[in-house]
Amino acid sequence: MAACAAAAALPTRLLSQDEFVLRPEDFGAKGDGATNDTRAFAALSRVLQRRGGGTVSLGRGRTYLIGEQTEGGPLAWTPSPILELRGLTKPTRVLGNGARLLCQPRLRFGTFDRQTGLPTHRKMPNLQVGEVASPYNAMIWVSDCLAPVAIEHVELDGNLERLLIGGQHGDTGWQIPGTGLLLAGNRGPEIVRNVFSHHHGQDGAIIIGDPDRTDRSRLSKLVARYNARQGLSLTAGRGYDFEDCEFSHTGRSIISSAPGAGVDIEAEDKPIRDLTFTRCRFVDNVGAGLVADSGDSQDARFTDCTFVGTTTWSAWPLKPYFRFNGCTFVGAVVHPFPDKQDSARATKFIDCRFTDDTTLSPTGKVYQAGPIVNMAESDNVLFDRCSFNVWKAALPWSWKAIYRDCTMTQRSSVTSMTKGKFLGRTVINGSVDLYGSLVIGSMILNGQVVPPGLKGGPAW
Repeated sequence: MAACAAAAALPTRLLSQDEFVLRPEDFGAKGDGATNDTRAFAALSRVLQRRGGGTVSLGRGRTYLIGEQTEGGPLAWTPSPILELRGLTKPTRVLGNGARLLCQPRLRFGTFDRQTGLPTHRKMPNLQVGEVASPYNAMIWVSDCLAPVAIEHVELDGNLERLLIGGQHGDTGWQIPGTGLLLAGNRGPEIVRNVFSHHHGQDGAIIIGDPDRTDRSRLSKLVARYNARQGLSLTAGRGYDFEDCEFSHTGRSIISSAPGAGVDIEAEDKPIRDLTFTRCRFVDNVGAGLVADSGDSQDARFTDCTFVGTTTWSAWPLKPYFRFNGCTFVGAVVHPFPDKQDSARATKFIDCRFTDDTTLSPTGKVYQAGPIVNMAESDNVLFDRCSFNVWKAALPWSWKAIYRDCTMTQRSSVTSMTKGKFLGRTVINGSVDLYGSLVIGSMILNGQVVPPGLKGGPAW
């Protein structure tokens, strides 16, 4: 094609001794929202690959229509590569300049009959790929790079509601490629800033990091909304800092696939360590706002974050060394991580707020089935200077959790099983069964002083 033929005479602009800028327009892209620019991005990627890195600059405010399928190949309808950057050895930047990558309408996503092109609906699980169609693997795919990578100021629009949706594939739902941003195996630092990734058939973003690297990655103002499977899947890696990000409304478009979480921290073949989330939002997802319940995942710290569960749990943090500081949970939390032997491994909530106040939900709905924190086991789970304010839910269900300087108010008449070790000053208003609890500090229960000591049951 013309863009490929022009690659040798690429009109690049030298910014410094080691940096060139490549534009999709140099390879024939129109950026007019009507012409399919997939092949231009693929040609640009090949040149950048040969150079070992550089800068990609998109047209300010332009819309690039992307996504192309070939009948046959590994899948029934196989996606073409778009912006795929692999194994780069020089610093690389993707400057979005406010541009949008928009998936071509009416591409296929799901399973379809090869002869008729009509959707098929097989019994699940369905692991056969002979009928699978994917519109793209990832709009931006960066993998195995040794030097720093930066991606900023770009919108990744999967256009899910205008695709042709076929049958389900995988263990459940549509486990089919179709993600906005994919970062995999990069050894250098990754900078992601002001990226809006939405309406993808799979995830807003996937990170498959290298747990042995020493650099850190910083993702700020990454917003993932209305994706079918996850806002963010993190399946391996170490050293990721998320600031002012949002992972919301997963599964709230036309299809939904499990887990349907805002963020899924799920180590697969390699471990996950050392994550921070600051001022992030996890709101109104079909699945849990945050789920961590699989693989060798540890050590995630959340500061000033907001979790809103409208139809299911706001958070599900069943992994060691998870810390929540100054966070707000609207809707019930389930499965904080307990540890009978090592209290340092158990989940810790410090200066956190727990409520089922419907005015804090964007939909007016809050998940409030049973206790506001539901702990099957609770040994050494810590609530330090936390407040619990519930209307229809009950106060936490626990047996040996630790409560220090907490305040609790429950308006429903159900009797809460908020049992544990109470330190500092505790104030509780509501119907609570304290049998088996150990009061070490001072406690005021419904205006009455509760004497210190064991409240029946076996000794601690």
